[in-house]
Amino acid sequence: MRNFLIGLAVVAAIGGYLFSEYWYYLPGIIADITNPVGENRSVSWQRGPEQPTVASRPPNIVLILADDLGFNDITFYGGGIASGSVPTPSIDSIATAGLHFTNGYTGNGTCAPSRAALLTGRFPTRVGFEFTPAPPEFAQLVAGEDYIAENAVDYPPSDELGLPGSELTLPEMLDQRGYHSVALGKWHLGGGKGMTPTEQGFDEFLGFLPGGAMFMEEGDSQVVNSKQDFDPIDKFLWANLKYAVRFNDGDRFKPDSHMTDYLSRQAVRVIEANRNRPFFLYLAYNAPHTPLQAEKDDYDALHHIADHTERTYAAMIRGLDRGIGDVLEALESHGLSDNTVVIFTSDNGGASYVGLPDLNKPYRGWKITFFEGGIHTPYFIRWPAKIPAGGQYDSAVAHVDIFSTALAAAGVKLPQDRIIDGVNVLEYALQNPQPPLSRPLFWRTGGYKVVLQDGWKLQLQEQNDKTWLFNLNQDPTEQVNLSRSEEYENKLKTLRAILYELDNQMAEPLWPRLIESPIAVDYTIDKLPDTDYESIIWSN
Repeated sequence: MRNFLIGLAVVAAIGGYLFSEYWYYLPGIIADITNPVGENRSVSWQRGPEQPTVASRPPNIVLILADDLGFNDITFYGGGIASGSVPTPSIDSIATAGLHFTNGYTGNGTCAPSRAALLTGRFPTRVGFEFTPAPPEFAQLVAGEDYIAENAVDYPPSDELGLPGSELTLPEMLDQRGYHSVALGKWHLGGGKGMTPTEQGFDEFLGFLPGGAMFMEEGDSQVVNSKQDFDPIDKFLWANLKYAVRFNDGDRFKPDSHMTDYLSRQAVRVIEANRNRPFFLYLAYNAPHTPLQAEKDDYDALHHIADHTERTYAAMIRGLDRGIGDVLEALESHGLSDNTVVIFTSDNGGASYVGLPDLNKPYRGWKITFFEGGIHTPYFIRWPAKIPAGGQYDSAVAHVDIFSTALAAAGVKLPQDRIIDGVNVLEYALQNPQPPLSRPLFWRTGGYKVVLQDGWKLQLQEQNDKTWLFNLNQDPTEQVNLSRSEEYENKLKTLRAILYELDNQMAEPLWPRLIESPIAVDYTIDKLPDTDYESIIWSN
């Protein structure tokens, strides 16, 4: 008995130590137990008719969403990752062959609320989708002493953190015109009852429900990994993410290649299967979001980049652009290019936790913040049958506008039983002369609230009573805070009134925040100065 008790104590001590060191591995362990990852399996896409059924049909719609793409990651604007040495011709071609919007904005500064805005046409806060879904273990690791433990007591299960099934989504609306809708890649809008892609209007889904997945298995001979040891988010992702996808509502299984290439190849197959009927393809890549994992061939091709992290990240951009090129080529080869609306954007700006300072150049701020670096994103639309090549529109447009724009292209009326915050931007951009689009855009996460109208931007941080007022027409990179100037007192008052009017229209958050942490505006998290620096408070 004595030896048994000693053994039990030893086991308990070892267990206690392991838990104290590796407690944040729990979400991944539980997922492995409840839904283990199987070996690769083939996917059979539903096929449309072998021949076109009508002489004319509404346009196909392809919405391509990058994940955490920095404004300076592509070469269209004259920059690009690694000082422009990694060209992005495929992404750039969407802009040159169609319209580029010089002032495109995201739905939020983080992943999931932006996706809600894309698919509903509504400010995510209007439906209570204020925070990005994440398990408490993530919040605790990331927030540290800023973790709000009391809010975790009755916190909903992670699967139940998502877009309510009562919301009308873009694929649900397009179904009125007979569209076949397919979602590929990252979902991040919930996995509970009524929240999965196939319950939110998509006919088929191949991808992953949480906010990320590994691009390849860490030890694969054809992958190059870059871990950011200074970043708690990266630490959590490497511990919990799996190299896995699911098909529709099935079990998880391994892809057969780097995730970006896998999703691109599947998108090509979807286009081929649906070439003779109208389709909506939502291609939501997880690149270049962390964890940073590049195909070895892409990494080896960029030997001129000395920094390992930058080289890995740049290789991911290279693979992303190649995949998008394959998708565009598939449209062309099936004779679908002219009558397909292709939209390209990113869910938010580049992240400070990657550790690369120039991702959002020339803008200040990062993912999570509502400074321009966090929410000012590439925003391109190509539709050769209707949009002349090389167009440009300068008024502010946003993710909420994609819903209305896509429905107008498809000939579907907007729902009349709810407020839709977006508009059909082509109605403005294709006129000659182009009329300005004047309406307020609104962002909120906790006490951090922002409104933008006619190039004037007001940011309020209620937790510490900070105010920023910028005239983006003259100061697009937010260098001069005008909030304390008597000259702009009336402008400040007007914008503040608009902000609070919109704020009062928004719903309460669907779940409580667990994080209330400062995020630096001008520094990557591995280069924070010892002295005070400008920051916002991130509620999530």
